[in-house]
Amino acid sequence: ILPICGNPVPFHISTIKNVVLPDPDSAAYLRINFYTAGMAVGKDCPENMAKLVQKYAPYATFIREMTFRSLDRHSLTTAFRQISELRKRARMRELEEKEEANLVKQDKLIRTRNERVPRLADLTMRPVFAGRKTQGNLEAHSNGLRFLSTRGEIVDVMYANIKHAIFQPCENEIMVLIHFHLRNPIMVGKKKQQDIQFFTEVVDASQAVDAGRRSMYDPDEMDDEQRERQLRKRLNEAFKEFCRKVETVVRKNGHTLEFDIPYRDLGFTGNPHKEMVSIQPTLNCLCNLTETPFFVVDLSNVDHVHFERVTFMSKAFDVVLVNKDFTKQPWRVDMIPNGDKESIQEWLTDMEISYTEGPMNLNWKQIMTTVEGDDRFYMDTEEDEVTPKEAGWEFLRMFGKDDDGDEESEQESVYSEESGQEESSEEESEEADFDEEDSESDYDADENLEEQGMDWDDMEREAAADDRRKKRDGDEYGGAARPPPQRKQRRRR
Repeated sequence: ILPICGNPVPFHISTIKNVVLPDPDSAAYLRINFYTAGMAVGKDCPENMAKLVQKYAPYATFIREMTFRSLDRHSLTTAFRQISELRKRARMRELEEKEEANLVKQDKLIRTRNERVPRLADLTMRPVFAGRKTQGNLEAHSNGLRFLSTRGEIVDVMYANIKHAIFQPCENEIMVLIHFHLRNPIMVGKKKQQDIQFFTEVVDASQAVDAGRRSMYDPDEMDDEQRERQLRKRLNEAFKEFCRKVETVVRKNGHTLEFDIPYRDLGFTGNPHKEMVSIQPTLNCLCNLTETPFFVVDLSNVDHVHFERVTFMSKAFDVVLVNKDFTKQPWRVDMIPNGDKESIQEWLTDMEISYTEGPMNLNWKQIMTTVEGDDRFYMDTEEDEVTPKEAGWEFLRMFGKDDDGDEESEQESVYSEESGQEESSEEESEEADFDEEDSESDYDADENLEEQGMDWDDMEREAAADDRRKKRDGDEYGGAARPPPQRKQRRRR
């Protein structure tokens, strides 16, 4: 409510663009700016206010700003703070409504009353509530899982909404975790989340190191390592037993849920977001679960995989996973070492996913726009059904097809049958040219062929005769240099 000519006039908080409190001199000032026509409203403008400005802009009169002056600075400062907080709350409420607009309504959790429920205690949940570390207990009930934090916050995950459940034991990591990739996002705090994770740290991510160097035979250090190994084993067994009990409860209540374990021997390092992480495939996903933000790609949604920057000069390459929904942009994993390329391609072949490779990065936004508008993308002919074209993702293949050798051999066999006489005539002409070259050279091919057919005794006798001939020639010329030999006449058969 603003005073205008001594009268209180109400203004909705969504009409206010910003509030400014200039530096005071002899008096304090407060300037309030409003959304008006003829100027950019900005991305923070409420949606309803933007529509009203556009609707009434042709004929309505707008107030652009109002400035208030007061000798009491405290009153204007209080008004500035209250207006700013009210604008912030209204903005957050609008964002929450926009987030919840597309949410799929979830069923209510049915708690198990008459029997003991599977439970894991002292877990940490990611993502967190309002930027704080969220710890609590995880329980498995009749139709879903419930996480109850120590501050009373509740997160329910229905079995029917879980698309993939992954159990990753602690081997080379600092945590053992259970991860759920959901079919439909749920609200965690004030944001929509499609991946929920519960984990326990085996060792602290950061440890205080003593100033002095410790020996590898230090009894205290050996005891710490032994306790850490025992803790890893105990936590892995506890999480594994919890997963087994959850699967039993799920089957008992008519749902379907199985926990996957990542294949560590097929893992590789890459950069899906902004840092290098370890990426491991499971039976249904390609994922990185230890670092945030999570990277989980459902293989059933992958239509094709393309390898970029595959050259002999580069030490790393990039992988692009194309979504079956062409309206969505592909997933990317950058900076994968070249040594992992063959294992990744073998894994893709086993998963029956096609792949291509090329030497450069491609403009995927433009490619997806073109592919989305092509109704005959997977067909090998144009719209006239006569003109041939590359079917599907074959246009990305820059190094040739794998079956080129078979096709070339078939073409060569057909060609040899049709033009056998021409090839025989060409071979005869080539043999004649070769005979002429041999007659002009000092090298006797016939004698060489005969030498190749001699046995050891014949070769020894010929070597002894050659030595005697050289000795006799040296005595005849008195040790002087032997004159150059005359050109041999080719022996005629």
